[in-house]
Amino acid sequence: MSILSELNSGISFAKGTAFPFLSHKERINRYKENMKMFKGEYKDIFDKYNFNPNSNLYVSLNLSGIICKKSADLLLGEAVQVSAGKDDHSDEQVALDKFTGNNYMNITNYESALNNAIKGDSFYKVRYGQEWAGELPQETDPSKVLIENLQAEQVFPETFPHDKRKIRVFHVCVPVYDGNEESWILKVESHFAGKILYHSHKMSVTETDRYGYATGWKIDGQIGQVYEEYTGINMPLVIHVPNIATDSWEGQDDLSEHKSLFDEINNRLSQIAAILDMHSNPAMAIPAGVMEVDDLGNPIFNVSKEKVFEIQGTNEILPQYITWNGQLQEAYSELDRLIDNLLMAAEIPPVAIGRKDSGTSGNTGLAIKTRMIPLLSKVNRKRQYYDKALKQVYMVAQQLDNVTGDGKYMPVVPILQFKDGLPVDDMAEANIAAIRTGSKPTMSQKTAIMQLNNMTEEQADAEIERITQETERDNPPQVTPNMFNEYPQFNNREETSDPVEPESPAGEGVF
Repeated sequence: MSILSELNSGISFAKGTAFPFLSHKERINRYKENMKMFKGEYKDIFDKYNFNPNSNLYVSLNLSGIICKKSADLLLGEAVQVSAGKDDHSDEQVALDKFTGNNYMNITNYESALNNAIKGDSFYKVRYGQEWAGELPQETDPSKVLIENLQAEQVFPETFPHDKRKIRVFHVCVPVYDGNEESWILKVESHFAGKILYHSHKMSVTETDRYGYATGWKIDGQIGQVYEEYTGINMPLVIHVPNIATDSWEGQDDLSEHKSLFDEINNRLSQIAAILDMHSNPAMAIPAGVMEVDDLGNPIFNVSKEKVFEIQGTNEILPQYITWNGQLQEAYSELDRLIDNLLMAAEIPPVAIGRKDSGTSGNTGLAIKTRMIPLLSKVNRKRQYYDKALKQVYMVAQQLDNVTGDGKYMPVVPILQFKDGLPVDDMAEANIAAIRTGSKPTMSQKTAIMQLNNMTEEQADAEIERITQETERDNPPQVTPNMFNEYPQFNNREETSDPVEPESPAGEGVF
């Protein structure tokens, strides 16, 4: 089978083709630059675009990391509840819990959301196999359904000709260096709906970075034959999650649109640092004749080293430091305005990062949520894409579980419950519950002890028993008017057979 017959003209694995593919090179470069910005490596990026007057002194403030992490924290910082909509012990719910637990989906989802904010795209891959790819025996590492995150720069989607938003095939391309042959091999998985094509290609290096690492290759030819595997699933095993999508499959990241503001903020910080450095070690002006002179009458000093200048033609000058007005206050004001503009454009309210003047008029959950509306709206946009993608991920996992024979149930579309990531106002929620239930109890004593003290059910039972014993010891029974009514022996006294006659009144006899 020729692989060219399976692909569109957008991506070609023919001999002489450049890799990464030219149609995706701009996207790959954007991924790399954004990852550097997320890590705070701004100087490496901006030195390519402009001449930095403070090239020897560059101070950066890593606001990129804050922007990406804040949205990821609120989106998937807390675990998503996955429900089959059936009984807790149903086969469908047990399977969903198994997928969630085996793949640590809380961490997998958070890493996906973080990479999505940085790069604009993230990809899930569902497969059936061993976690350690055969390095351990089946007894130690049994085969199971695995859900993994793919590196976005290794995925090359190909869309339908009539719809640039719908992806037809995902090419997962990984360059691998073969130390034995001292050559590069491109290993490719082409994921279609219902099947996967596996193929490999020889490559030669055409580009390297300044450290000597290969960054560009040329395909020299195909190795062996194409291996085709049918999955039995009605969709690809790779699921794409855009950060925010418009008229193409590519998502828009959270950093690229703010690149100029990042550069200006760092430039302003660098200028302030340069001014403060100059003021910390200023030059001195002194009257002529103060310095020691040599045999010819010339002052003995090095201006660049001593930073001392003699003023000729006047004896009235006093020794003083040479300073200049660096407009530091204006520089700090401009810096604050730049940061405020960046946070406004990034939809990050000041209260989210603890900025001053963020509002302290109310500390209730409602007050905090009101001030967080811009960020919550941003997170809600992202949540729509993750709701769709995670439902597809769990559907593929269920179908794969049934195809491999591990599961025997009907796959269901799961019900996902996301949390907003904000701190819970327990007092406000308790008041709302009291209003809705007419002040009736909504939690048992055992449940409250388990939640507050992080106890198991057995530990909570033991704690309740100790509380009961202490209550009885500290509050012994009290004497009450009805005390004797509680004892039947006092109420059922035996009546005598001979009634006692009343005594006669004094002075009266019986005749």
